[in-house]
Amino acid sequence: MSQGIQSFASRAAAAGTPARPKTGAGSGTGRGTGRGIGRGIGGALTALFDTLALWAERRRQRRDLEALPDHLLSDIGVSRSDAANEADKPFWRG
Repeated sequence: MSQGIQSFASRAAAAGTPARPKTGAGSGTGRGTGRGIGRGIGGALTALFDTLALWAERRRQRRDLEALPDHLLSDIGVSRSDAANEADKPFWRG
């Protein structure tokens, strides 16, 4: 995974820096559920860029999966129709 695609928490953990606790539903903080709420503009920008990087990675992986030949798809247990269905998903859907 390239440095640009790693999330803030992953980079912080790799650097030995404790990541900030998550806020939102189920965190017990009583704050909103938005990704950047409670973290300031820097946290909101980090969340935005992490989301954009995730979407770009999904798009690339789906395009690569669709381009695989049938014998490689069968090696990983994926049919051609499954690969086509996955490739047809919009990048924002997981």
